[in-house]
Amino acid sequence: MTPSTSLRTGLIVFPAIDLKGGQVVRLAEGDMDRATVYGDDPARQALLFADAGARHLHVVDLDGSFAGHAVNADAVEKIVAAFPGHVQLGGGIRNRESVERWFDLGVSRIVIGTAALKDPAFVKAAARDFPGGIVVAVDARDGFVATDGWAEKSDMPVIDLARRFEDAGVASLLFTDVGRDGMLKGCNIEATVDLARATQIPVIASGGVAGIADIRILSLHADEGIEGVITGRALYDGRLDLKAALAVAQAAA
Repeated sequence: MTPSTSLRTGLIVFPAIDLKGGQVVRLAEGDMDRATVYGDDPARQALLFADAGARHLHVVDLDGSFAGHAVNADAVEKIVAAFPGHVQLGGGIRNRESVERWFDLGVSRIVIGTAALKDPAFVKAAARDFPGGIVVAVDARDGFVATDGWAEKSDMPVIDLARRFEDAGVASLLFTDVGRDGMLKGCNIEATVDLARATQIPVIASGGVAGIADIRILSLHADEGIEGVITGRALYDGRLDLKAALAVAQAAA
């Protein structure tokens, strides 16, 4: 399957399914030791999101992020087979073979983080060869890029990494404020919008979505380059209704 090149439908809401040991979890600030388990059937969770109207899904192989290769491949394959829309996948994807394998299995877009910092030539080549299929994860700790499952903080400013791929043909930048992820503190909208304004690449917001207000505010910036928003814990904890979030996001079209 070739990657999708037409995912834009207003502000995209990506419900998140993070995988650890085959289970659906959410971490606090990216800490694997602070995981809350929300279910043991990822494919069923994907169908629940689809039933609520979701047409896009963000899946992360958390174990893979640390291992540097797929660990929850079986769960991911079941999600892709079950979900009727677009699946965006990240976590430990650091070579061409992995990229090709996941596209062949039906993933719509691949999210690459660590390799974007450590092997930019690989990412640029993938973006060239799979138009619309590569998303660069720009994960931030105190304004600097975090890598290896967010366990390491580099000395590269976020904006410098983003600009490295300005003309590379990547589909989007996925910006996460690691300090807010899974904490329900509210999305770092200011930093997200600043990044969108500083680059020509569409930006997906992630980290800390607390409720419908975050979706509403981000939707107001859709015309400034905010492509979508990823939300996890707020959905699982019942603080955000997915149908309501989708309705607000569609209004940004």
